[in-house]
Amino acid sequence: MGTAILGAITGMLGSFAVLRKQSLLGDAISHAALPGIAIAFLITGAKDSNTLLLGALVSGLIGTFWIRGIITKTHLKSDTALGLILSLFFGFGMLLLTYIQKQPNANQAGLDKYLFGQAATLVERDVWLMAIVTGICLLVLLLFWKEFKILLFDADYTKTLGFNTKTIDILITSFIVLAIVLGLQTVGVVLMSAMLLAPAAAARQWTNSLGVMVILAAIFGAFSGVFGTAISATQNNLSTGPVIVIVASIFVLLSFVFSPSRGLLFKQIRFIKNRRDLELHKTLAFMYNIAETHEDITHPHAIKILNNFQGFTKGTLQKLVHKNYVKLDGNMWYMTEEGFKTASNLYNQQTTGDNE
Repeated sequence: MGTAILGAITGMLGSFAVLRKQSLLGDAISHAALPGIAIAFLITGAKDSNTLLLGALVSGLIGTFWIRGIITKTHLKSDTALGLILSLFFGFGMLLLTYIQKQPNANQAGLDKYLFGQAATLVERDVWLMAIVTGICLLVLLLFWKEFKILLFDADYTKTLGFNTKTIDILITSFIVLAIVLGLQTVGVVLMSAMLLAPAAAARQWTNSLGVMVILAAIFGAFSGVFGTAISATQNNLSTGPVIVIVASIFVLLSFVFSPSRGLLFKQIRFIKNRRDLELHKTLAFMYNIAETHEDITHPHAIKILNNFQGFTKGTLQKLVHKNYVKLDGNMWYMTEEGFKTASNLYNQQTTGDNE
């Protein structure tokens, strides 16, 4: 239940990150949360998950606002700002974890689970927390759907309508940070960005509608969590977080291949069909040219020209016969009335294009 809820909320919010071209944001935020976990432990001396995640949330928000500050106050691009914050915070977090591990206190053991996650440590209280946050996130999405949608596709137009784009942007980013922090215990700092991006990337291949994409991303994320957890439970010493990410990646791969509109398979099928249609039109236009330039198309010279052309269009001629454009009787051929009209249009278009 916990991994399903996590997959759903990260899928929903990841759709906005992907469409806003902020794919690295999840990676930067998850890494920025690490020092917050370490500092929260140093202050409290306890491994209470809520306390540690609160520290991660504060650290993640600080990292996010630093990224925004770097982008707005300097001439650096967003990818540079994301890379700087990611490296700085993650390096500082690893330094603190190393310091904690060297302390003579057995209570610090297990903090490294936040690097790669450990879903087995989830308890009922954690699942309820995830469910409450997901419900709040869904409610906010429904209430501000119009504002989020307009800002996503046209920020300048949003300003002209009188909306406070900065507030809306901060609201979206804050929920993304919250979702990432919730997933640290399950998937970990290193792999959390994949949970944010993979379901959204898979959903994007199937639709051009934002609403449908958000729903599909939530479904893909939830199924990734459920299937990944089930697979990891069948084997000993098989980490749940990495398996969940692998399952999510499989959804992405299948979407890239089998999506009807953007999938590689259907693109190839459409390419082959278009090439065959081109050969068909080319053959029909050529036959029309022979009929127009030879008074007697049964003359051996005309038949020889057609036979020479048939070297790579025998299958195409059969298709023309099936379409009732051409009649064949041995070496004798003639165009039907329907074929002549179609060929006339194709030939005129072809000659017009050549003249241009």
